[in-house]
Amino acid sequence: MTGEILCVGTELLLGDIINTNAAFLARELAALGIGVYHQTVVGDNGGRLKEAVALALSRCDLLVMTGGLGPTYDDITKETAAEALGQKLVWNQEAYDRMAAYFDCTGRVMSENNRKQATAPEGAVVFQNENGTAPGIAMESSGKIVVLLPGPPSEMEPMFYGQVRPYLEGKTGQTFFSRTVHLFGIGESAAEEKLRDLMEASLNPTVAPYAKTGEVLLRVTAAAPDKSQAQALLTPMIREIRQRLGQYVYGVDVGTLQKAAVLALVERGLTVSTAESCTGGGVAKRITEVPGSSAALKAGICTYTNEMKTALLGVDTNTLEVHGAVSAQTALEMAQGARRRTGAQIGVSVTGVAGPQPSEGKPVGLVYVGISSPWWEDVKELHLARGSGNERERVRHLAENHALYAVLQAALKVKKPPDAP
Repeated sequence: MTGEILCVGTELLLGDIINTNAAFLARELAALGIGVYHQTVVGDNGGRLKEAVALALSRCDLLVMTGGLGPTYDDITKETAAEALGQKLVWNQEAYDRMAAYFDCTGRVMSENNRKQATAPEGAVVFQNENGTAPGIAMESSGKIVVLLPGPPSEMEPMFYGQVRPYLEGKTGQTFFSRTVHLFGIGESAAEEKLRDLMEASLNPTVAPYAKTGEVLLRVTAAAPDKSQAQALLTPMIREIRQRLGQYVYGVDVGTLQKAAVLALVERGLTVSTAESCTGGGVAKRITEVPGSSAALKAGICTYTNEMKTALLGVDTNTLEVHGAVSAQTALEMAQGARRRTGAQIGVSVTGVAGPQPSEGKPVGLVYVGISSPWWEDVKELHLARGSGNERERVRHLAENHALYAVLQAALKVKKPPDAP
């Protein structure tokens, strides 16, 4: 089955909104074994949208569209797609009832124009929207499938996972199951070089790398008649990846680096406190993004000045005078101070030059990450700038990643209790 993605919205063309939907759908369709060879973005214009739909249907079996399902006059995706397949719109009472309940729950009054969202092509599959008002739709005609999804990712993604993916699996005749291997400390090209023979030789399961800022993800996908058989196919492949890249693998299906760190802390009954300078509290913020992090995070201390490094963390003034705020010595004392002054088992620190200008005669991108615990202390010197101008946010984000990874490493050095999950 060949697929195509068509995203609708003038705001996408203007760059006012980043088109994350296309990236999401491309990954998910690939995981289902559906090849995507074209992606298109078109504005809220009836003529151009009609042309784009006709072109897409001339070269694909499955067209997935996002956006343009709202209540306003320029939301014409549903009408255009139905016309292209020669189908008429009919009333869908369930969609209307769900929409009315949504408005009641949120304390809002439903406008008359919202009624148009409760229509669907005759005979279509309707995907009810649990997070908004516009239902999704799947329609078929003459061997073509068109799937319409709402534009907001907070509505589209759960609808895809919960309803559209099972629908598409039924069309492919197979169940596809994926697992994600998370890597840190190795680039995408280096990871691919170590796994190239696996990627080239293995057709089921497949291995595909995806680069994030400072991380690499490996999506391992298997196809089989049912989920248990697909899972069985994945096990030896993931084992082989771990054998080749074990030192870089920080988890499988863990979601994010901060989630992996928090899970490791909670499983072992450990706590951490952060001491941050150039990241301005970013490490603590990312830890608190994880549900249940209150059991792991003792305190987050942002000491942007030397005076506060001394007053709150106990960094020696002589250390600051001799070595400077951006130094291995200061990073270690910050981590030690965070641990000792808050009673946490682990202290982690970040101090560096995020830019855009050098500081203390030290270059942009120089960062030190310190880790302190009764069983392990270390400081890592990092050079995170690429020399491409203002990289402040990128340097900060990468520094946070290294701090979170240091916390994870410290936690993993402690044996997990037998009764931990």
